[in-house]
Amino acid sequence: MEIPSPYGSSDTRGDIHTLRYELSLPHPVEDVWAAVATAEGLPTWLAAADPFEPTAGGAITLRWLNTDTEGKATVAPGRVTAWEPRRLAEYTVEVHGRIRFELEPAPASVGGTLLHFTNEMTGTEDVRLDCLAGWHHHFEYLTKALAGHPMDWSQWTLNRWRQLRGEYEAGAPDGT
Repeated sequence: MEIPSPYGSSDTRGDIHTLRYELSLPHPVEDVWAAVATAEGLPTWLAAADPFEPTAGGAITLRWLNTDTEGKATVAPGRVTAWEPRRLAEYTVEVHGRIRFELEPAPASVGGTLLHFTNEMTGTEDVRLDCLAGWHHHFEYLTKALAGHPMDWSQWTLNRWRQLRGEYEAGAPDGT
């Protein structure tokens, strides 16, 4: 069963965009942490991480396993700029700027994990829309990976991203 992630929101000041997503995931914090903050978990839904030094100031290079509209894969070297195990992982990388994952246990009545995601980046309005659609798409992969179905990158196409991109451009809920 495909569980779409909520739409992201964004605000812009000058050419700096701040993208935000709030996800309620029915998985324990430890599982979500493993997906967003380990070299083994990241490729199941987002990008290979090599090198990856999981400590503040450590090196990281994210190598996206999908391609853009021109068939190019993003390679984004950078640093781990904040690190608090099972709570906060922040990577500041070329191309995508500051990528921040904050985790907290959901209320006991709900269970699971609340994931607060922020991406501060520079770029044009087109870049903002591209990234809103891209993160949304990757968070759909995250929900599947956490359910035991990691992304098979050989099956990836631009179709879903194009659909999401159109929705964000048309003013998807909270996408502005």
